[in-house]
Amino acid sequence: MKKNLLKVLSLLMLGLVILAACTPAAPAEAPAEEEAMEEEAPAEEEVMEEKIAVGIVLPTKDEPRWIQDEARFTEALEAEGYDVEILFSQGDSAVELTNVQSLISKGVEVIIICPHDGTAAAAAVNQAADAGVKVISYDRLIRETDKVDYYVTFDSIAVGAQQAQYLVDNATGTGNPLYLYAGAASDNNAFIFFRGAWSVLQPKIADGTFYIVNSSEAVALQDKAELTRDEEANIIGQITTEWNFDVAKTLAESNLTAATAADKGEVFLLAPNDGTARAIADAFAADPEVTQYWVSGQDAEKASVQYIIDGKQSMTVWKDVRTLVADAINAAVTLLEGGAPEASGAYNNGAADIPAIQSAVVTVDKDNVKETLIDGGYYEAGDFTGLE
Repeated sequence: MKKNLLKVLSLLMLGLVILAACTPAAPAEAPAEEEAMEEEAPAEEEVMEEKIAVGIVLPTKDEPRWIQDEARFTEALEAEGYDVEILFSQGDSAVELTNVQSLISKGVEVIIICPHDGTAAAAAVNQAADAGVKVISYDRLIRETDKVDYYVTFDSIAVGAQQAQYLVDNATGTGNPLYLYAGAASDNNAFIFFRGAWSVLQPKIADGTFYIVNSSEAVALQDKAELTRDEEANIIGQITTEWNFDVAKTLAESNLTAATAADKGEVFLLAPNDGTARAIADAFAADPEVTQYWVSGQDAEKASVQYIIDGKQSMTVWKDVRTLVADAINAAVTLLEGGAPEASGAYNNGAADIPAIQSAVVTVDKDNVKETLIDGGYYEAGDFTGLE
């Protein structure tokens, strides 16, 4: 009986051993950190998918305007979660080409370029297009290539026209001395701004309201309402500031040295942008024979807003960079998604009509500077002194 009981017990124990050996081990419990990472992974993948590869090339860090654009681009793109790299060409087309090549090598899908030299930039654009990269010409038109996909800009003709109209609106009588200044001949915008200004000034030169003091080329063409590009180039060659403060001031001082007392008194100054406007204004303010001057500007730079408040610059044409940046980003996103951004016009760049997305511009002077730039949230009141 005992032997039988022992046999039964032995068989039961053997069965339990075999059963334990055949039962699969329970999986080890994953650490809490691993579970959290697994849960977070899909969200991270979604974020990566939302980012876009965009490269931006701006002309220089030496002008406040482009620092402003850099800040606006960075702010807008970071807010949207986009992947972007911003490079500066520092006024050198060779550096600009290297910047574009660098972005291509990093796999960007869209490059936004504001060229230093609109014609020289065609080589960079062609390389980008050959690599399958879409190109948006930003603010300044890239010339002599049909590989530019879109041109995002302000209404550049309107910029020059509003500058000139301000001078016309403040002139009385006839025989008012007019000094003309322009941007760099390498920048297509310099031609467009001047063209817009000439369309307004030329009739008032022809009727005797103004006479041109500082350009023999402009005097020779003063009866011609529409100029060829070569004729514009001849005038700009005499009045270019190269978008440089020092060049602008030296040119203005040279013009004043050559001018007679009759060419001074109350004068009217067509300055192409805010930086040159301040330099030119300083030169004319220092001449004791100049009793009053009216000077145009462009970009609503902080320093020029202060000059306007202080009565040292007459006006500026405000181009809301927030709008331009938004237009450029929207165009880039649409291109990346395989769509076609909606154009509101076109500019011929010498090789093709480039679809353009244009933004409006606003004249700002002492009367509306607070309402337009401060109340509208573009600048803070604390950035300025003497603001009423």
